[in-house]
Amino acid sequence: MSDTTIEDESAPRRGYAKGRAKREEILQAAIGMFGEVGYHGASLREIASRVGISHPGLLHHFPTKAALLEAVLEHRDEIDFADFDRDLEQGRSMFDALVRLVQRNALRRPVVEVFAGLAAEATSPDHPAHEYFSERYPSTVRRSRVELERLAAEGRLAPGVDPEVAARTIVAIMDGLQIQWLYSLDGPRAQRVDMAADLRAYLDLIVVDQAG
Repeated sequence: MSDTTIEDESAPRRGYAKGRAKREEILQAAIGMFGEVGYHGASLREIASRVGISHPGLLHHFPTKAALLEAVLEHRDEIDFADFDRDLEQGRSMFDALVRLVQRNALRRPVVEVFAGLAAEATSPDHPAHEYFSERYPSTVRRSRVELERLAAEGRLAPGVDPEVAARTIVAIMDGLQIQWLYSLDGPRAQRVDMAADLRAYLDLIVVDQAG
């Protein structure tokens, strides 16, 4: 096989890798902008400018702003679920893995900003992310409830804890802590909200002898 043939075969792979890298760059810029100004305030032209491409160049990767938003949400879930599932595979309990997920989110302010902002915006039925959050919340609550029911069957829930109520409370605490944490970043470090520690404190109240 000649050198020319090798170059010809590798060119599509290089182009594909370059395209994936640019797509990732666009997603990161979109995360930043959605976090700063929300979905409705974000401009595709500004996002394109931030990554150094033309507006048509951005549309080649994401034909609409709604498509870009969908990709941002999918990207966030891919990262979170990959880390979460890895913790479970390593033998950690579901709630220990959840606390570790919150710890990682404390290192990703733009991701937390965009999620918190979009969750509030998307309560409107005509918002492009409304269906995503409408499906995500029941799914998240259900997953926590199943785990709490399992712990209850093992006698490991504190007296009086209702798995359904506790599951909704866990999700509410996580979302509320994100907002309080974002506000606390502007204040003294000593007063910064520790999302993971606060979530752990609640879990320790409802779970007896929790396995780590």
